[in-house]
Amino acid sequence: MNFFDDLARSLERNRITRRQALWLLGAGAASLSGCATSPVTGKSILVGMSEAQEKQADAQAAPHQFSQDLGAIQDESVNRYVSDLGQRMGALTHRPQMPYSYRVLNANYVNAYTFPGGAMGVTRGILADLDDEAQLAALLGHELGHVNARHAAQRQGQNMVAQAAIVGLNVAAQNSDWGGLVGIGSQIGASALLASYSREHEREADALGQEYLVKAGYPASGMVRLHQLLVTEEKSTPSLLQTMFSTHPMSRERMQAAQAAADTRFRISGALDPRRERFMDSTASLRRIRPTIDACKNGETAMAAKQYAKAQTEFQSALTKTPRDYASNLRMAQCLQAQGQTARAANYADNAREIYPQEAQAYKLAGVLALQQRDGARAYQNLDRFDRLLPGDAGITFLKGVSLEGMGNRRGAAQHYAAYLRQSQQGNAAQYSYNRLKAWGVVK
Repeated sequence: MNFFDDLARSLERNRITRRQALWLLGAGAASLSGCATSPVTGKSILVGMSEAQEKQADAQAAPHQFSQDLGAIQDESVNRYVSDLGQRMGALTHRPQMPYSYRVLNANYVNAYTFPGGAMGVTRGILADLDDEAQLAALLGHELGHVNARHAAQRQGQNMVAQAAIVGLNVAAQNSDWGGLVGIGSQIGASALLASYSREHEREADALGQEYLVKAGYPASGMVRLHQLLVTEEKSTPSLLQTMFSTHPMSRERMQAAQAAADTRFRISGALDPRRERFMDSTASLRRIRPTIDACKNGETAMAAKQYAKAQTEFQSALTKTPRDYASNLRMAQCLQAQGQTARAANYADNAREIYPQEAQAYKLAGVLALQQRDGARAYQNLDRFDRLLPGDAGITFLKGVSLEGMGNRRGAAQHYAAYLRQSQQGNAAQYSYNRLKAWGVVK
């Protein structure tokens, strides 16, 4: 008997295993040309999407990726500070008409990324590491450079971007290990989105970012110091949770190029104020929880290495420091679930839901944990709440079908499996859905 038959029998008995639950959590992850003139150089470039399509990609895909990175931090003043700076810089770019948006994400790893239409995420992990506003301006400027040079559209035109990288990786589970959990999928998803940029694109984004930050009134050395900070970070903490310039490949040549531009073309900017005091005042509330962020980051690294006891200790340390931290509660729930401690995991997932009811990921985890606890109705309620908060995730349609099957509602389950197959015809979840519909006589 294969895995799918085993799962079907488990659902009939309303008794799914930990391995099956972890598979379901992974299987619920979303799996979702021509020539133009470069707005920057004026030269002809090969692109795979129009400007309207770039904006549409943001509208459809960005909310799912930002949620996988645990949503915007619940600190309106910090989000507003970063957004105000970004909007000021966006107005100075080659494409000021784009719908730029900015948010600081609850993710603990060090990164920043942007979608083709200008929806940008900055992780709290990197923001807590910066020293002044000029570095932040350099970070935002680099991402604005990618949007303005239409690098994602060029990648698409060259068939270099997989759809999964835009919509969020399907980390759908080959097994029951931590690698199949959506938690680690957040980090990988953002990395995959950026990984296809060529070195030429990275150099161009650096140059544009440095130009934009100087236009905004900052010293060009902000870009140099950003590079140096990230190189130092990568050397001091090499791990799966790597720096922005591991996804945007870093090299000494790029840092030297930024230094050369600061010394020549932008030499006069050296007298400009990097605005350290304003940065420190505006991000003080985030930097106060830096020990929590660091503990979470350490826990995620341990989880990736399957060192569950160590990870649990780190997450407990984070929770001791900041009990109502959404990311810490969610990560602890995932850590306990990976160890088979379902009831305790559910308590932390419920804490996460209560702390941040507008963010979707805790509902998904709570739904799968409810399945493990043989409570299909509660599972469906949580998954339906996820669906309302973050519509368009085909994987949730599948999981709702699993919940209904576990409740004995074969008709409702069949409707959800059929709906899932209309959205996705590949992968294990699709195979399971088809097998159940075939077994029930819905399809031949």
